[in-house]
Amino acid sequence: MIENDPFRCFVPYPEAAVKHASSGPLAGLTLAVKDLFDVKGYPTGAGSPTMLALSGIKTKTAPIVKAFLEAGARFVGKTHTDELAFSLNGKNAHFGSPVNPAAPNRITGGSSSGSMAAVAGRLADIGLGSDTGGSVRAPASYGGLFGIRPTHGRLPLKRAWPLAESLDTAGFFARDGEVFARAANAVLGKDRLSLPETPRLLLADDLFAQAVPEAERVLRNVVQRIVPILGQPETVRAVSDMDALYWAFRWIQGREAWEADGAMIERYAMPLGPGVAERFAFGKAVSDAEVARGDSVRKTFRAKLAKLLGKDGVLMLPTVPDVAPLVSAGEPELEDFRNRALRLLCLAGLSGFPQISIPVAHRDDAPLGLSVIGPKGSDKSLVAFAVRFERAARIRLA
Repeated sequence: MIENDPFRCFVPYPEAAVKHASSGPLAGLTLAVKDLFDVKGYPTGAGSPTMLALSGIKTKTAPIVKAFLEAGARFVGKTHTDELAFSLNGKNAHFGSPVNPAAPNRITGGSSSGSMAAVAGRLADIGLGSDTGGSVRAPASYGGLFGIRPTHGRLPLKRAWPLAESLDTAGFFARDGEVFARAANAVLGKDRLSLPETPRLLLADDLFAQAVPEAERVLRNVVQRIVPILGQPETVRAVSDMDALYWAFRWIQGREAWEADGAMIERYAMPLGPGVAERFAFGKAVSDAEVARGDSVRKTFRAKLAKLLGKDGVLMLPTVPDVAPLVSAGEPELEDFRNRALRLLCLAGLSGFPQISIPVAHRDDAPLGLSVIGPKGSDKSLVAFAVRFERAARIRLA
């Protein structure tokens, strides 16, 4: 277990023995687990004092955690999460906030804040998180890590606290491509669709324009660096109505979050932190008509993206609009950035397709990720491509 935690990644639970295989593809690597997933011998607090009080000590371990342990990874602790996983900021009003090791004056992002900080701070090799609206991808960009949101349903979520069932996924972080690929090969299973060695590259011109101008310039330069090795991308327009996608995601996520947690919030009069309280109030007010409209938009977009990608396409886009906001930013500024980020992050959630944030750039001395989205079920081959992409960008930069 971790005795020194300078980045405040880990929840200070009393230590319990967690068995792992003595050999396997992840032998010699360490694993940090977001405190949404059950681990035998520990409570599951989900970033909430009320949840922690109700939890009790779990007697079984979540299947996705077991998959890592059975592959040889050694558990080193449960990590902090934003309250009930309903935030992108990494700030928790009840338990405090982890420090971003890659940019200490900037937020970690959330809600998989502690898992990101543990990996970026070299306190764990692999960080297990969850991603509903960007909770792995945004922190990965902010911390200079590989981070994957797999195809929806690819990894099991049994014994994990839900936020929005039709959008929730498990995901994970790693610092380098070799460990990232080892983790993917150990837990993702067989691809239903494998990308070719050199996939058809698509640059989402409209999505790059969602980034702030300086971040857009930096990321477009990264794309140009990889052209000699991976080929020239085709420029495409990926979205016809960004506002429609944004609101579809907000309505669906809000309704499902209230269905997951609303009864508990009201029964126990739970004290919710800034931003979290407002988002649950929004979810409670979402109408049936808005949910139906959101579902219709989702189905149309999913079909359009599937056609665009085909069986061999990879879409490139900024993970988020810019580097992580400053820790000193106020709640209105953070909420504004979150809403802008959701316009990029909602695409994989609505489609259910896999997305990986790749650590390829810096701006203002802070990491900035570029993402790739692949066809449904192409996760492992998308990981292999992401690793090649990062290496190509690094070689050209050198």
